[in-house]
Amino acid sequence: MSSRMHARLKLARDDFTLDVDLDLPGRGISALFGHSGSGKTSCLRCLAGLERASEAYIEINGEVWEDSRHGTFLAPHRRPVGYVFQEASLFAHLSVRGNLEFGWRRVSAGERKVGLDQACQLLGIGHLLERKPITLSGGEAQRVGIARALLSSPRLLLMDEPLAALDGPRKREILPYLERLHDELDIPVVYVSHSQDEVARLADHLVLLEQGKVLASGPIGQTLARLDLSLAQSEEAGVVLEGVVIGHQPDYGLFDLRLPGSDGALLRIAHPDLHVGSTLRLKVHARDVSLTLAHDGASSILNRLPVTVRECRPAENPAHVLVSLDAAGSALLARITRYSADQLGLQPGQMLWAQIKSVALLA
Repeated sequence: MSSRMHARLKLARDDFTLDVDLDLPGRGISALFGHSGSGKTSCLRCLAGLERASEAYIEINGEVWEDSRHGTFLAPHRRPVGYVFQEASLFAHLSVRGNLEFGWRRVSAGERKVGLDQACQLLGIGHLLERKPITLSGGEAQRVGIARALLSSPRLLLMDEPLAALDGPRKREILPYLERLHDELDIPVVYVSHSQDEVARLADHLVLLEQGKVLASGPIGQTLARLDLSLAQSEEAGVVLEGVVIGHQPDYGLFDLRLPGSDGALLRIAHPDLHVGSTLRLKVHARDVSLTLAHDGASSILNRLPVTVRECRPAENPAHVLVSLDAAGSALLARITRYSADQLGLQPGQMLWAQIKSVALLA
């Protein structure tokens, strides 16, 4: 069976046309990213069968759910999809356990992929089972909603801005649970968001939508690093780095992270819960990267990586420049002043050092 998801969708409304051709990995998290009105939710609704496109072909890991040319349309209730909305929308008259068992009991025992205990453990909700939804915080309710979707044993999980209705602390509370779903479950996820930091933390594949069309689609690390996309111009602009923890300095609460393809390039980060040998993903904002010609050890900035300049482009702010860098095979972005770029004499192929504060890394 092919481990891919393919969706060709054309949907016309009075003031909007969705016209996309999505080719996504059949595992991991694929994020649909864009401003409001770009077509993200419309794509999810078409995948779920809640909206019927005039022209459509949807194939999920070798199984065709919709093909308008041949009159194939799998009804929404027959699509093995779990759907998580912005609001948890729990059944108020049922306890948390009752909400979870609602979807779980509708799946025959032989087809269940996720057990009740497993879902509770993954989402950290075992202590909430006898509570009523009205007594839950926003983050708790959303975790219950995600668990309920998982207990329907979906072959595809659709998540429509599941953190949008939560405040900052509740978002930080739920993100680690979403990361656990990514790491521990073999269920492909299509995740809608307009937060670049959220997408960088969770997604493997990124689709950038604008006015109903696909501007870019590819692995998260490559796509975030493209200077020709609007992503690089935003205040959240940055890249994703992944590395292996190879050391620990307990006196300082720091861990050493080795980047792939590099023997000497290390990042030192502060993190509450890591162990040697684990893999860690980081978001490095372009605004937190400075450049220097010399490797000067006398600095409070702990992270200095040897880099090569790939490309320089003007930023939307005329005083700034965006610099694409190669750090031992990993992409890095820097936003610096045009004055600094001239002082450094930046040009493609030039070798220099990138500096990143440990306290600026988002792990």
